[in-house]
Amino acid sequence: MEASYINRVVSVLLFFITSVPMNIECSRVFTIINDCKETVWPGVTPGDNFNGGGFRLKPGQSAVFNAPVGWSGRIWGRTGCSFDRTGEQNGTCETGGCLNAFKCAGSGNTPSTLAEFTLASPDFYDVSLVDGFNLPVTPVNGKGGNCSSAGCDGDLRTNCPNELAVKVNGKVVACRSACDVFNTDEYCCRARERVDQFFLM
Repeated sequence: MEASYINRVVSVLLFFITSVPMNIECSRVFTIINDCKETVWPGVTPGDNFNGGGFRLKPGQSAVFNAPVGWSGRIWGRTGCSFDRTGEQNGTCETGGCLNAFKCAGSGNTPSTLAEFTLASPDFYDVSLVDGFNLPVTPVNGKGGNCSSAGCDGDLRTNCPNELAVKVNGKVVACRSACDVFNTDEYCCRARERVDQFFLM
């Protein structure tokens, strides 16, 4: 009697597994390509599925990762980095650095261009310059669908105002946000009056 009970249970589980709809949620494949003329050290947070949050890409190189269902995070490029002799330990970056770590455990230093993702149904992504600009970034949906490329594919460093420019050896390596530099309501999109004042009569 126990054997027939086990057979029925197994049959139900197999039927359930094989009858799952084909449009189930699954991991997303990220291919990160360095189309820049300089080496870039991408930072990712949370980075468990992305080489622990940091890696190096020479010009023209790419890396492929699988992000799990429900992953929500940020990807950005770090520039001008110099790490210890193993290339994967302590070091510094001109832009986007994660304290002194090769593998980022949190967001990078500003200014840095951020690609932000929320993998759900549907997926959402954007490119944010709220923390400034250091590299052109353009996410592209490689599978078609109702998504198009979105991002900043121009190099804003060439037209960065002096007040916002971050320079290394006289070269502009990044452009800070106006909010970060001036900290005013106008540049930080803050209301000048409290919201509840609008409802007073």
